[in-house]
Amino acid sequence: MRRRIVMSMLAGVILSASTFLGAGPASAAPPADAAQLAATPARSADQAAATPRDAPSDAPAADTSADAPAEFGTDWHDPLTAAPPVARPATKSCAVTVAEAQFRDFTPYRGAYTPPSGCGDRWSKVVLRLDGKVKGRQFDRLGYLHIGGVEIFRTSTPEPSPDGIEWSVEKDVTRYSDTFRRGGDVEMLIGNVVDDTYTGVLDVKVTLTFYAQGGAVKSAATPDRVLTLQDGTLTTPRNSERVVAEVYATGSGGGCEEYWYLTVPDPAPYSCKADKGPYREVQIKVDGQLAGIAEPFPTVWTGGWSNPFLWYVIPGPRAFDIKPIEYDLTPYAGLLDDGRPHRIDVSVVGVPAGQTGWSTPVNVLVWQDAKRAHVTGALTEVRAGDLTNSSTYTPGSEERLDTVGGHRLTTAGYVDTSHGRVWTTVRRTLANTSAHHWTDGENTDALKATWIDDETVTVDGRGPVGVRRTHRTYTMDGTTTLAADDRLRTVLTLGDRAAVDETRGGRRTTWSRLDDTYAGDATYTANVPRDQRHAVGTTSERYRLYGSDGCYDRVLVTAQGVLTRDRSDC
Repeated sequence: MRRRIVMSMLAGVILSASTFLGAGPASAAPPADAAQLAATPARSADQAAATPRDAPSDAPAADTSADAPAEFGTDWHDPLTAAPPVARPATKSCAVTVAEAQFRDFTPYRGAYTPPSGCGDRWSKVVLRLDGKVKGRQFDRLGYLHIGGVEIFRTSTPEPSPDGIEWSVEKDVTRYSDTFRRGGDVEMLIGNVVDDTYTGVLDVKVTLTFYAQGGAVKSAATPDRVLTLQDGTLTTPRNSERVVAEVYATGSGGGCEEYWYLTVPDPAPYSCKADKGPYREVQIKVDGQLAGIAEPFPTVWTGGWSNPFLWYVIPGPRAFDIKPIEYDLTPYAGLLDDGRPHRIDVSVVGVPAGQTGWSTPVNVLVWQDAKRAHVTGALTEVRAGDLTNSSTYTPGSEERLDTVGGHRLTTAGYVDTSHGRVWTTVRRTLANTSAHHWTDGENTDALKATWIDDETVTVDGRGPVGVRRTHRTYTMDGTTTLAADDRLRTVLTLGDRAAVDETRGGRRTTWSRLDDTYAGDATYTANVPRDQRHAVGTTSERYRLYGSDGCYDRVLVTAQGVLTRDRSDC
């Protein structure tokens, strides 16, 4: 039964969503339609009435209060996350509205950006803020904002209540200061479809607030140039000494690449197929040569995992602020500094040939040697290990697919700068394991997966050797069940973790630890009108960030759409 619903839902989503950047808005199904079943995993009938699984020890308990209703109503708390607000200096500020629009279709908002007056042109911080509101019925949607051709923000939207919701997102965009110093065209799009059924018009406003330098507050150290590709090529200034590419990689569009981590190869009997299974890797090449590898973050949009009641108040990690993948291309700087255009290609390993579903726009951040017009250098090493990608299918009453994937890459090079020869070595190691279980008809569907992305950047030549080590871990552990009485239950935990250590001359200079954990358990009756769903659900998020710069720790808990706990400790 579920497979028929899957195909019906995918057809509807592709029709309404796939126009965006060739990929489409974020998620699967509208909150008021039985097609919501199709987004992803399910769980068996005998489990549906069971007590919730114990939350992992690092997830907050989903405590409730007398204020929480017995089940979801027609309205709920406005969406929010436990992530910290962007810190702001106590200096003069200037605000610029860069976009204000109502999105009803796939027509981009177009405007013009003018730099602020009165706050100088070297800022201590620049903060983007999106304020949005929507009511009625609507899919979740994927959006972007470009200024001067540079993508400074990518986001997705919450799903609304009939009475309407409001939400906001903040992002530190100081790194794009070079772009903000010049006027330029503005383009923003949150692709949408409004009709007799899906009535939610997305009303958004985006502002940039510039904080001047003053007193002890100095201007931020930012890239000298922010570049975009021209017809797939990059031409850097000839005195570039550090080069970093960022790629806003999102798997979306309503098709199977929206939940790529669940795809299976033949002959496994599952509704979403990929030739080699679920392993995905985002690669960047310079002139056809592999220059960077990365694990994509397994973003779950706010209609994902078959159950919008998981996301009405607390979205999954990164869903509202989609972070770009960063690649340190400094080993290639000597090659790029020849003044010629160089081909830059981004691809996603594992996507079936000819299948859409990924968007990968590229920005390139460049730091220049102010004392030299031309920096020379050379690429001295590119050493890639064999890419591992193995999926083992085990048939049975419960089908099973076990996947192991991974890759290693080392690049090295030097540049001869005004302050001497500087060597940069970048080592990156990727690893992914997953276990996918499902039953006939996919009425039970479960995944437990871990992605590891380790990177070490060593810089030698500017005084003591500097080393930056970053260990990223992403986790997903969830099960969805469609019971015989059409009660659909999803139990899911997501994790976004990172450990960063910087040393100079063997001594640690800065360090940080991030642990963003989401946990949810929600049940509703499918295939019935909204007022007969009798939905219940508890969700929680704990966001912990601590290190040499201090400590932040916040816990949010909801029950039936009511915020029952909001605690900050450190």
